[in-house]
Amino acid sequence: MISIKSKNNIKIRLTDERWRHITEEHSELAGYYFDVLETITNPDYIHKGIQDELLAVKEIIGGKFLVVIYREINELNDGFIITAFFTKRKKHFERRELLWKK
Repeated sequence: MISIKSKNNIKIRLTDERWRHITEEHSELAGYYFDVLETITNPDYIHKGIQDELLAVKEIIGGKFLVVIYREINELNDGFIITAFFTKRKKHFERRELLWKK
């Protein structure tokens, strides 16, 4: 397990189990472990999710975005990564409320 800090200075965990789950569901992410972590610590955008989760977004390759969905539990200064995926459809995250922009 590794922990990193989000833009809100909250410790975010990525467990080995969660990483295996992510790469089983989205095998194209297998070589992007550090990019997933970097997307939390240094995103281009952070959008609000549907149920208190956050969507950190970073453009990886021209027009291809890495979206990492995570949750922050502010009162515990703790959080965790839920999932991650690639998308070329900016509308997938742009229709959500923008919380932070680089």
